[in-house]
Amino acid sequence: MDFIKSTDTSTGEEVQLSYKDYGQGKPIVLIHGWPLSKEMWEYQIDDLVSAGFRVIKYDRRGFGKSSKPWNDYDYDALTADLHSIMETLDLKDATLVGFSMGGGEAVRYISKYGSDRVSKLVLISAVTPYLQKAQDNPDGVPGEVFEEMMKQMKKDRIAFLDDFGKTFFGVNLINHPVSAPLLEYYRMLASVAAPRATQQCAVGFASTDFRNDLKQVKVPTLIIHGDADKTVPIDASGNRTAKMIPGATYKVYEGAPHGLFYTHREKLNEDLISFCKSA
Repeated sequence: MDFIKSTDTSTGEEVQLSYKDYGQGKPIVLIHGWPLSKEMWEYQIDDLVSAGFRVIKYDRRGFGKSSKPWNDYDYDALTADLHSIMETLDLKDATLVGFSMGGGEAVRYISKYGSDRVSKLVLISAVTPYLQKAQDNPDGVPGEVFEEMMKQMKKDRIAFLDDFGKTFFGVNLINHPVSAPLLEYYRMLASVAAPRATQQCAVGFASTDFRNDLKQVKVPTLIIHGDADKTVPIDASGNRTAKMIPGATYKVYEGAPHGLFYTHREKLNEDLISFCKSA
């Protein structure tokens, strides 16, 4: 099993980040969403490697096979982990691909560490620019939504993940874009995360303001969001982010839920490959 060392910024303790590195060519770094792990990228890896890219995926601290410390789940700590990945593997001319919560790490990385190692950025169903409604963020999601999520996580985390997964993939009485076994598999991936990490990261992606970070993004950027996303609503996220990054390419997937990496995987892979190969 492959690990990269990072550091717990509050205690100085070592954090082990589980990662996989496949293929040859320009690197693509895949940053997973909440509350999953690097395994969510299963349906992207083959196509990206076959298209001639080196593909790196890793587990965020607290998730998958990575270390599960008690503290340090704010975006500065999470982005420091991404920095450790980039530095240890000496990645250059890389494309950062951030899904959902991972979009926050991608833009915070560019804002904090610069773009010397990054040539392109992809934000998929991302939580940017600022998800939670506030006095200076009237277009955000009401705080009561996140309070209810936290209440349900603390009451019965697995039941919460079960319900969350259905919304995540747009499952309802007439629409079943994922099979029952696959839905159970993704619930299992989410259940492996530390309960503390699951809760603290939810606070992080809800309350972190990335508006200043987005101002630092100068690399070519592709933004992809589903207009049926009930987890990270497009009006509070994708539509606003696209306006804040000059020259960004914005693709709205009609009828796509949050988990479009599976439900719209063929279209997504095609768009990723086309963008990463473009001049």
